[in-house]
Amino acid sequence: MTSDETTREILRNARTIAVVGLSDKPDRDSNRAARYLLSQGYTIVPVNPNLSEVLGLRAYPSVSAIPTGQPIDIVDIFRRNDQVAPIVDEAIGRGVPTIWMQLGVQNEAAAASAREHGIQVYQDLCIMQEHRRLRVGPLRT
Repeated sequence: MTSDETTREILRNARTIAVVGLSDKPDRDSNRAARYLLSQGYTIVPVNPNLSEVLGLRAYPSVSAIPTGQPIDIVDIFRRNDQVAPIVDEAIGRGVPTIWMQLGVQNEAAAASAREHGIQVYQDLCIMQEHRRLRVGPLRT
C-alpha cells in the first residue's frame, strides 16, 4: 500500500500524463479526468487508436507511438483489465515511473511486472479523486 505522502509527492512532481483510453465524449470518466488534470496544469497526452485528436490535443494509437522526446511521468489507464498488460509493457519499455489504473481497472500480473522494474503502481483508483482528496492543488511552473 502506498502512503498518502508518496502519492501526493508523485502528483506534485509529475508534469505529463499519458491517458490511455481517453474518450472524446465529454460524459466519459476518462474525458472528465483528463479535463480536470489539464485544469490543474498537467500536460495530457491522449492515447486512443480510434482518434487523431482529443481535447484539442494530438492522440496517439499507443504509448509506444508517443515520440520518445516527449517525457511521460504517469501512464493513466482507462481500459478493461484484460487489455492492461500490453499497455504496462509499453510503459516499462519507456521507463515511465508511475502506472495508474483507474477505478475498476486491475491486473495484478501486469502490476507485479511493473513493480519488478521499479515502477510505482496504482490499481482501481481514480487519479482525479486522489488529486482532490490529497489537496495537491494546481501545478506550479
